[in-house]
Amino acid sequence: MIRMPVLITERLRIRELAPDDLPAVHQLLDQDLRDADFGSEGAQPLAERTRWLEWTILSYEQLALLYQPPYGERAVTLQETGQLVGLVGFVPSLAPFEQLPAFAPAGSTSQRATPELGLYYAIAPAHQRQGYAAEAAWAMVNYAFEQLGLKRVVATTTYDNAASQGVMRKLGMRIERNPFPDPQWLQVVGWLESK
Repeated sequence: MIRMPVLITERLRIRELAPDDLPAVHQLLDQDLRDADFGSEGAQPLAERTRWLEWTILSYEQLALLYQPPYGERAVTLQETGQLVGLVGFVPSLAPFEQLPAFAPAGSTSQRATPELGLYYAIAPAHQRQGYAAEAAWAMVNYAFEQLGLKRVVATTTYDNAASQGVMRKLGMRIERNPFPDPQWLQVVGWLESK
């Protein structure tokens, strides 16, 4: 597998993160979106976010060397100014997806976890409601289907995250509510399959 190239949309550039992105990433994840539930550890102090960014940058090359999908966050920047306005990426998503009737084989009541390729997106509050999340996510989905040859991409969120569910709808995802409230980040699942 090769490293994911820069993806260019009508208004955005989606690129690997770089060390210089630390202030913008820390502002986005640990201040602006500190109360958002991404199903992860939550807001981090600057020293921890620095370590996370270093690990993320190192993982781009290491995953490529292992012929693995290009997991990890990418910067979403405005084409005109280069300003980082969000993050988008692929995450390994290991969860009990068969809790959802659409994922369960007929007659199955299995609660076992299955792996899926998850789609992640987060846009700074000052740039929300402009379609950037859907535009960036669509570029990632196209890359997953056309370049990686993946069968399916999933996105997960909570029952009350209407904005995330709106992005799922804009992408044309099938959306299903999990009949079980836990894990919280798996309360709503959207998925799109390659044609």
